[in-house]
Amino acid sequence: MWSILNGTVINAVAVAGGCLVGTAASGRLPERYQRAILDVLGLITVTLGVDAAVLRMQSVANHYGSVEAAGKTYGARLALVMIAALVTGSLLGTWLRLHERLEGLGQRIHTHWARGDARSFAEGFLTASVIFCVGPLTLLGCLRNGAEGDASYLYIKSLLDGFCAIALTAALGAGVAFSIITVVVFQGGLALLAYYAAGALPHLSVEMMNVVGGVILLATALMILDIKRIPVANMLPAIFLAPPLIWAVERLSPGFLITR
Repeated sequence: MWSILNGTVINAVAVAGGCLVGTAASGRLPERYQRAILDVLGLITVTLGVDAAVLRMQSVANHYGSVEAAGKTYGARLALVMIAALVTGSLLGTWLRLHERLEGLGQRIHTHWARGDARSFAEGFLTASVIFCVGPLTLLGCLRNGAEGDASYLYIKSLLDGFCAIALTAALGAGVAFSIITVVVFQGGLALLAYYAAGALPHLSVEMMNVVGGVILLATALMILDIKRIPVANMLPAIFLAPPLIWAVERLSPGFLITR
């Protein structure tokens, strides 16, 4: 079991360490410095989102679209999968009220375990949960850790998340620390799922999950930068809708998406 979950455990420990350092620094940082940290984190999140959503999708289109049978419309086919996953997933998440429920969970945790402003606590919990659990390193790392026992991607992610936790905790407070629960449940669940269903997902499905996750990271960046408050948690089901959409399309028209 350790070989399946070791990356998740190390990731949680790294976030906890970053939160401790961030908590020690938070009381000494004036608000203008906290805002500067959030601005930097927002821009970094934009960079990660563009890398996952735009550059990775271009890479996938070049890889599969290079087959002669794919034609020049292959990129548009991938875009349709991405759009369908995001629209359907967002509608599902809105119907399930995921964003409200996660914010409510953050506020309930605050009531029992923390002090200070409940709204800020919930925002820290939700923002950190999305940043730590959405992105290429999360998905690829958990799948590789569970299926192959290779935690190298999650070790790299742990280092990045540790530094990110310092900045987030200094700016948003103790709510960030409780995102460790989300990291353990979400990443551990993905790793276990990969272990029991190793090889079940085609490479294209995993890549499109990363692309959709990149769009959600961009939405998170807009929230961090105070550009637009998008209920990002409502979009999370979209990540898991990409594989069944690809499967359904391939059942109806083999080779339409998976060309090799």
